[in-house]
Amino acid sequence: MSLSLSNKAKAVKPSSTLAITAKAKELKASGIDVVGFGAGEPDFNTPKNVCDAAIEAINTGFTKYTPASGTNELKAAISKKFKEFNDLDYAPNQIVISNGGKHGLTNVFDAIINPGDEVIIPAPFWLSYPEMVKLSDGVPVIVYTSKENGYKLTASELEAAVTDKTKAVVLNSPNNPTGMIYTKSELEALAKVIVEKDIFCVADEMYENLIYGDEKHVSIASLGKEIYDHTITCSGLSKAYAMTGWRMGYTGSSVEIAKLMSAMQSHATSNPNSIAQYAAVEALNGPQDAVEAMRVEFDKRRIYMYDRVSKLPGVSVIKPEGAFYVFMDMTEVLEKSYKGEKLETAANLAKALLEDYAVAVIPCADFGFPKHIRLSYAISMESIAKGLDRIEQFLGELK
Repeated sequence: MSLSLSNKAKAVKPSSTLAITAKAKELKASGIDVVGFGAGEPDFNTPKNVCDAAIEAINTGFTKYTPASGTNELKAAISKKFKEFNDLDYAPNQIVISNGGKHGLTNVFDAIINPGDEVIIPAPFWLSYPEMVKLSDGVPVIVYTSKENGYKLTASELEAAVTDKTKAVVLNSPNNPTGMIYTKSELEALAKVIVEKDIFCVADEMYENLIYGDEKHVSIASLGKEIYDHTITCSGLSKAYAMTGWRMGYTGSSVEIAKLMSAMQSHATSNPNSIAQYAAVEALNGPQDAVEAMRVEFDKRRIYMYDRVSKLPGVSVIKPEGAFYVFMDMTEVLEKSYKGEKLETAANLAKALLEDYAVAVIPCADFGFPKHIRLSYAISMESIAKGLDRIEQFLGELK
C-alpha cells in the first residue's frame, strides 16, 4: 500500500487572506512601511476588564478542563445575550461554545451534512464557507448576487437554487466582504422560502455589533417559531470585543443539533480554552463601553474610506452598512495596463500594489468575485489615509 495522502485535504485551498496578511507582515518586519488593508480583526486591544478577568482565571487556578461544549457560566451569559440583543430564546443546553467562529461553523456543517448534500452560499462570500462545506462532504452551490441588490441574496434567487439535495443556505449579515446588512423584510422573504423548502439556515452573525447609521441588526431566527426551528445562529466575541486571538465562538441551535456538535467537539478538541471562557463571561456581562467606542471609531473610518474610495477613477463601490470592510469593483481598472501589461485580474492588481506601493489589499476571487478587492478599515485613520494616497497614485500610473 502506497503512503498516499488525503484527497480531501489536498483539495482544500489555503486562505488567501491569511497568506496576503502574512506576506505584508513579512515585508513590514524587513523594514518596509507596508499599509495592510487585509486585516480581518480590530486594531484595538482587548478591553482591560476582559484581560483582568483572564489574569484572575490564571491566578485562581481556572486552568483545567471544562465541559466539552463550554462552562455553564458562559452558556448562561450567552443565553442572556441572545435574549437581550437578538430577541432569541436559546437555553444553555442549546448553546455550544467553540474554539472560535470558524470552529463553530465547522461543527455546524459536520452536524447537518451527509455526503452529497448541497449548501447554498450567496456570493460574494467569506472564502472559508465553501471549503468548510467540502470538508464536511457537502457540495457548495454558489449563487451570484448583484450589485443592484446590494450583493444580497433574494428570495427568488434562493428558491431557484434549491434542489432535492439542498440541505442548507448560509446567510452572513453583516456581510464579509461587502459590509451589507439584510433588512427585516428581506429576511422575512428568505425565511418563507427556507421554511417552505424545509432546509436549514446557517446564520453567521459574527459582525452583529458592528452596525452603522440607522441600520439595525435582525437575527433571522427571531422572525417566528418555524424559521427559528430551521436556523442555527452562529456568532462569537472576536470582532466586537477585539478578541480574535482568544478563539471564542458559539452557536444557538436545537437541542438535538447542539448534542451532536458537543459530541463531535469532545473528540476533536475537547473544551474551548478555560481562561478565554472565564474572560468571555466578563466580556458579555461586564461594561460594554469599549465595544461602543470601537464601533464609533470604525464608523468614522468607514465614512472617510467610502468617501475617498468612491472618488477613485474607474472604481465602483457601495457604502457598507456594517462590519469593517469596503468591497470595490475594479472591473474598469483591470482593463488598463501597468508597466506595459494589462492587469486583467484583481490578483495581479494586488501583487503590483504590494510589491511596488507597499499596500496590501485582498483580491476577491476566493470570495466569488474575481474583479473585486476588499479593503478593511480595521486600521488607524492615519494608515487608511496613507494607503489610499498610494492606491490613488497607483491608479494614476495606469494606461
